[in-house]
Amino acid sequence: MRSTSLATNALIAIALAAPMASQAAAQTPPPSSSVEAAFTEKMNAYVGCINRLSERSYSSRSRYFSWANPKGPTGKERIIYGTYTIYDTSDCRKNVEKANTLEPRDAELEAAGSAYADAVSKLEPLLKEADDYYTQENYKDDKMAKGKALHPQLVAAWDAFAKADKDLRLNVETINDKRALERLAAIERSEGRKARYHVEALMIQAKRVLRAQKADKPDMAAITQALNDYETATKDLENASNADDGQKIGSMFTSSAKSFLTSAKQLMRRVRDKTPYSQGDKMMINAGSGWMIEGSPDRLLRDYNQLIEAYNRGARI
Repeated sequence: MRSTSLATNALIAIALAAPMASQAAAQTPPPSSSVEAAFTEKMNAYVGCINRLSERSYSSRSRYFSWANPKGPTGKERIIYGTYTIYDTSDCRKNVEKANTLEPRDAELEAAGSAYADAVSKLEPLLKEADDYYTQENYKDDKMAKGKALHPQLVAAWDAFAKADKDLRLNVETINDKRALERLAAIERSEGRKARYHVEALMIQAKRVLRAQKADKPDMAAITQALNDYETATKDLENASNADDGQKIGSMFTSSAKSFLTSAKQLMRRVRDKTPYSQGDKMMINAGSGWMIEGSPDRLLRDYNQLIEAYNRGARI
């Protein structure tokens, strides 16, 4: 069986561009506000596709290979789960096509967006066909003939999707990293190191922790440093939330930030101490319930995604 792993990027949500604007900026829009709005719309189109479609696409693959042999189904399996379908992909394609025409133009990003939309659009009907076949148990009537024929098509479609997803994420995250640092510097210049600054700083440090811990070859020194910096950021956030400066940080965002810190420390200790998973843990991971296990990559991903969701709601400042 294939288990969900932190290295797949399968379940990592991405923060939407410019989730909150400062009160001062809202009162006095900069001359480039229309350009910034176009940029935000452009990036959110690509991010929207990833956040809506990627998790389900990877989950469909995990479910299929939880029972099917890597070489394909035989019809002799003890349990046949089939696979999952994904959400309608037409909005993704439409939004990407529009985003590709918006400024600032970026040929590499736009090509990655088009490749993603194309790959996920081809995956959608194939998964629907497979789901109908397995849900209706038609393999009992044709001795798994169609299941065997669908297998190489599914594998090829999932592989194409995984490559397109990885390429688009890389482009989006590279741009988002640069913009996050620029946004942090702009907030510090206009407002100083108040609540909004500490929210943005914490998100930058959270991403550092995630990347350090999902590396193929974990570097304990890098993980420890990233964790220390993130813990400092959470303390700064709590101090800022108690400051009487007119900016408030929602308790849900603060709670999500601390939960991610706890999960990151638990995973660090498991890696550092070489703590193995029990047989029960492995069964839960393979069943898609790894988030319930302390010190697991799945728990870290679950808490990171909850932090992203709280941030995308505006951190309630």
